Amino acid sequence: MTILGIETSCDETAAAIVRDGREVLANAVYTQIKLHQPYGGVVPEIASRAHVEKISGVICEAVREFRERTGGGLETVDAVAVTYGPGLASSLLVGLGAAKGLALALDRPLFCINHIEAHLHTPFLYDSGETPDVPDPGSIMPALGLAVSGGHTTWIDMPSYGMYDVVGQTLDDAAGEAFDKAAKLLGLGYPGGPAIDRIAKKWYDPPALVPQGPDAFIPFPKGRPRSGVSALAGLDANLCTSFSGLKTALLHHVNATYGAGPDRTIPDADMPRLAASYQEAIAGVLADRTANALKRRSYRALIVGGGVSLNGRLRAKLAETAAAAGVPILLAKPKYCGDNAAMIAALAFFRRNLTGDAAFAADVQPTLRPGDL
Repeated sequence: MTILGIETSCDETAAAIVRDGREVLANAVYTQIKLHQPYGGVVPEIASRAHVEKISGVICEAVREFRERTGGGLETVDAVAVTYGPGLASSLLVGLGAAKGLALALDRPLFCINHIEAHLHTPFLYDSGETPDVPDPGSIMPALGLAVSGGHTTWIDMPSYGMYDVVGQTLDDAAGEAFDKAAKLLGLGYPGGPAIDRIAKKWYDPPALVPQGPDAFIPFPKGRPRSGVSALAGLDANLCTSFSGLKTALLHHVNATYGAGPDRTIPDADMPRLAASYQEAIAGVLADRTANALKRRSYRALIVGGGVSLNGRLRAKLAETAAAAGVPILLAKPKYCGDNAAMIAALAFFRRNLTGDAAFAADVQPTLRPGDL
């Protein structure tokens, strides 16, 4: 089955065509990073306007790549899939509208897909012409999923493929957002995660090497919520985290060390330790909560998806965590870690949130959770 996917949940305009849920035949992404850099984060109105301007061209680019690879065109596509949540409502609307129109014009089924669930499918993608190096997703269940991105930090129990139960999450900012806000404070630009990762590597290299003694990390807090607080919404505090205290600790450290005024200067020589210490706090808490979650049951794999999974230190920490638990860790290719439509088209082969008339009548769901319809 060949499915065309569309993704516009945040600031990436993407279209892709995937065969049988894993083989990527075409993948096109327009990134809006330059549009949002002056503001240090995603501006929803700018994002939605860019989606409107670029969506047709991105779909055409994916179709051209598909035609060059297979000789087929849109008439050979079996279905259309689209992200309908979670994400920015104004951005989601653009993709959902385009997908509905395209599916109607082609007289093809429409599938509505959950963005977070799709991130957990990315390790199973492979490019056309390659031999897949990971097993079929159904063969490694039950698995623990960790979706870690600019907007989401969520631990998900997957008893079988296509079934999702949230067991832990951040209570405030996602890991990617925590990176972005720290980078803005430190004057490192947007997006913050790659900038902090790059500078932190000057402090310890390879990523598995941890400085000791006087060169140890600045002891930033690890964000452990207290049991019983209402924000947990019934979840286990040992499987949840909070990054608000970490951001505040960084601000206080910078103000106390370099001054609180707008003219303060952080010496270039100090920046690697600052970045590495902050990154270590995030990677450490994610690895700690993952270790706790892996003790819940006998899992057969740890599946990690989302843009923050590109972080070198996080990958090293999670690999150590998975090895200690005796399970393999599955990570996506770098080009499929961020938001993309290949994951949407691919997951639609295995799992559809809405189909048929319900899909064509669907509205966007900005707060959609894994496992919801």
